[in-house]
Amino acid sequence: MDGREQRLRQARIDRGYDTAASAADAHGWSRNTYASNENGNAPFSYRRAKEYAAAFGVSPEWLYDAAGAMQPVGEPGWVPILGHVGANPDGTVLFALGQDPSELAPIPPGGADKARALRVVGHSMRGLADDGALIYFEDQRTAPTPDMLGQVVIVEVDTDEVLVKRLLRGSRHGVYDLESIAGPMRHDARLRWAAHITAIIPPFQARRIIRGAA
Repeated sequence: MDGREQRLRQARIDRGYDTAASAADAHGWSRNTYASNENGNAPFSYRRAKEYAAAFGVSPEWLYDAAGAMQPVGEPGWVPILGHVGANPDGTVLFALGQDPSELAPIPPGGADKARALRVVGHSMRGLADDGALIYFEDQRTAPTPDMLGQVVIVEVDTDEVLVKRLLRGSRHGVYDLESIAGPMRHDARLRWAAHITAIIPPFQARRIIRGAA
């Protein structure tokens, strides 16, 4: 498997996780699945490589097939605009294709190197963020925390969708209700990760600060 599992283990250790179990718990992954990916018993897909790479701060191309540098290439003070949100009433994030973002935005005040941005398209998020606004979040890929309940956050559900929703308690432990800005409530969703929104930049200012990637 050309060392894919060794690269995954190296990325996990370099990120500060002493064990596979601790990394899996921190990011809401199945312990058995992650351990099988890391020990080579179950080769992981490129889609899963992107998830692991985001969690461990490495390039998905390097992690999957040793292509390019281990660390993703970035520009100091700028973060990628990963995709569009609000293009439909369900609030689904439409991620940009490929790994090289076509647009960049400045790191927001108080932001860190894990900051990422989404661009609002359309009017389905009116009242939170208007058409053309930027929504920032920290791309940590960790499980929901109690302080997120009742807040509008970025989540990934187990059906591979990334959504902007208000996080509410579900009917039982381990599931959540997701309230839309506009659209139906989603009940008892299982989440892979959740992230606080750290900044929202209104459309006028967003147009002034967005620039194309080099």
